[in-house]
Amino acid sequence: MSNYDADIIIVGVGNAALCAAIAAREQNKSVIVLEKAPEPMRGGNTYFTGGAIRFSYKGIEDVIALVPDLSQAELDVMEVGSYTDAKYFEDLMRVTEGLSDQEMANTLVRQSFPTMQWMYAQGVRFVPSWTHQAFKVDNKFRFWGGLCLQAVGGGKGLSDQLFEIAIERGVEIKYAHTAMKLEQDTSGKVAGVTVRNPGGIIKLESNAIVLACGGFEANPEMRARYLGPGWELAKVRGVRYNTGDGHRMAFEIGAQAYGHYSGCHAVAWDLNAPDFGNRSITDLYQKHSYPFGLIVNAHGERFVDEGADFRNYTYAKYGKQILFQPERVAYQIFDQKTLHLLRDEYRIEQVTKGEANTIEELAQQLDINQEGLVRTITEYNAACQPGEYNPTVLDGVRTHGASPEKSNWALPIDSPPYQAYAVTCGITFTFGGLKINERAQVMDTSDTPIHGLYAAGELVGGLFYHNYAGGAGLMQGSVFGKIAGTSAAEDLS
Repeated sequence: MSNYDADIIIVGVGNAALCAAIAAREQNKSVIVLEKAPEPMRGGNTYFTGGAIRFSYKGIEDVIALVPDLSQAELDVMEVGSYTDAKYFEDLMRVTEGLSDQEMANTLVRQSFPTMQWMYAQGVRFVPSWTHQAFKVDNKFRFWGGLCLQAVGGGKGLSDQLFEIAIERGVEIKYAHTAMKLEQDTSGKVAGVTVRNPGGIIKLESNAIVLACGGFEANPEMRARYLGPGWELAKVRGVRYNTGDGHRMAFEIGAQAYGHYSGCHAVAWDLNAPDFGNRSITDLYQKHSYPFGLIVNAHGERFVDEGADFRNYTYAKYGKQILFQPERVAYQIFDQKTLHLLRDEYRIEQVTKGEANTIEELAQQLDINQEGLVRTITEYNAACQPGEYNPTVLDGVRTHGASPEKSNWALPIDSPPYQAYAVTCGITFTFGGLKINERAQVMDTSDTPIHGLYAAGELVGGLFYHNYAGGAGLMQGSVFGKIAGTSAAEDLS
């Protein structure tokens, strides 16, 4: 037995993995976490998120339970409403076109608030999403789209908090340790893992393995194979280390593939962002305020309904639409009426933008077809209908006669100077993964649990299809990470 051996080995070091590790330590099991990346690059994709977490809540009292230090002055200007289990489930099924595994969706929904309470009890701290999920209307910050809280410090903050908690609880983390192969005993039980580290190749023994090492979004070959031609050209929002290792290792021992393998979470990402996530900029290359403007391609043509829904119900699928536009580029266009609604990510130094007093000049700056853009703006402006504009609700302020129609927040683009932001497709995570049961055990192709093997996070398939509800990814990682760590520990008792 080497000094690496532990009751439970967890592969990966993002939100799901660390929640699993903390939950297992609650059961007094020894835990080792294996991370492919070197320590300075720790955190997985969690680090690159905005830290928003979608959970059900009955009202402000539930929010206060998670953020008890809110001042009375803050409470007086907050309007969070409620977000019930039924509404959460409805949103999941709606955006996934009814395909989400209903048992998994119910588990996510019903365990979302208890898991938030558990995270808070462990030491994770949250704050209202003042700037990302609220607009001030009639002197109140009105939170919209089913999201109201995020981790302190965003994704980086969530990652740092979970690391601190895990290490304080006695979790051992081994960096630059790449899991290569799952080892089984003569009964078929998963009993260890072969690992490559800077010193060579070693075999680590354990009583259970939790796979929480992400999807295959950083593997261009797998993207092209599963998502389809062209996806190898997408930029990667997060880490370069999520290359499908967990999928491959699990398939080698008979695990069942599950979920939407040709689907992924992909967003509007700055055109000149690096090929992989930047740890200083993190999620600020994203551009998510498009509902309050227009999106056009290099020909100056619109191709999506920018106001189809709140951005957190459309942003994860619009990246795909951008990828298949000419030159894989699109432009978000705003005028002075809505610039104040843009998120902070539009104001960073590392942004690809143009600004001009005329549409013609704007097109010239960004190499958009001038004739096409002028025609599109002219036709869109003529199609805008009167109504009461309100960014906190689906206001029904729409177009009539535009192609495509804009369903909400349709204001004419007629107040210069105009601004345009150049974006491309940034892939966040893939939807296809492993099948698990209610205890997060990985299932084989005959729907039988593989003894000793558990999974959580992006690696789990069956929950997201076609689209995604913002904040549900982190919540999924936390819920099923906790379940995986608890189940693995209980099965050893």
